[in-house]
Amino acid sequence: MALSIWRCMLNSSAARCHLHRSLSLYNSSHGFKEEEIKNKLALLTGGSVALIKRENGIAELCIDNPARMNAFTGTMMIELSECVSDLENWQEGKGLIVYGAENTFCSGSDLNAVKAVTNPQDGVMMCMFIQNTLTKLQRLPLISVALVQGKALGGGAELCTACDFRLMTEDSEIRFVHKHMGLVPGWGGATRLIQLIGSRHALKLLSSALRVHPKYALNIGLADEILSSGTDGPLAEAQKWIASYTKGAADVNRAVKKVVASGREKLFEDSLRTEKEIFGTVWGGPANMQALSKGTKHNE
Repeated sequence: MALSIWRCMLNSSAARCHLHRSLSLYNSSHGFKEEEIKNKLALLTGGSVALIKRENGIAELCIDNPARMNAFTGTMMIELSECVSDLENWQEGKGLIVYGAENTFCSGSDLNAVKAVTNPQDGVMMCMFIQNTLTKLQRLPLISVALVQGKALGGGAELCTACDFRLMTEDSEIRFVHKHMGLVPGWGGATRLIQLIGSRHALKLLSSALRVHPKYALNIGLADEILSSGTDGPLAEAQKWIASYTKGAADVNRAVKKVVASGREKLFEDSLRTEKEIFGTVWGGPANMQALSKGTKHNE
């Protein structure tokens, strides 16, 4: 009898956990108007996000807008969300490599797109949309790796924190430039950064907009390995690296990732929502608008 009750409680708990994790971080009950913000983002065109799912169970997701240092336009934000939804349903999947086209990772939001979404209400809606996407990315039952080549700036730095691991090439850097833009992270990057490296190191990076080079990133736990310049190229090196963590059956690999993801969820959503509220207080503010008018992002 006791065993039967315990099993029932266990199944009920597992069902609640699955339901909780399958829901978006934000929905209409939080004032999130998904279709409305998607319609606005769809007008901000350029670049693309491409997904390739390999037969070995490793997917590759490429951020492709090299003319803008792989910055996200509105349509790219939508495409990223669609790619993540595709990966959620990929039962044969075991791993994911996120990288940028033409040897640079990502420079966050395209400033041309940002200038078109300067009022706080739309800024917060965009923030909620991206947080939903990156939270789903982090929760994927796939072992994910950010391959950081060149620069990961602003939202690009936030994107790499949504992956389980970060591999950096020797000439790369990660930089949270938000303060120069009169902002704080809004894509969940501050919350995830604290989880990764602790509040003391996170405060240093966010308050100084420090250029984090590979050796320092490795030292503070932001990077997991520095890739040397091999003849095969960084993407092939990343494929070799992730292969050691994705051996065996897909269902077992996915189960391992699920238990780890479940363990880090406690209070995470509350922290993300707090980050979103703080982001809303500076988006479209005087410092942000001044930085946009000067194109400060890459010039400091």
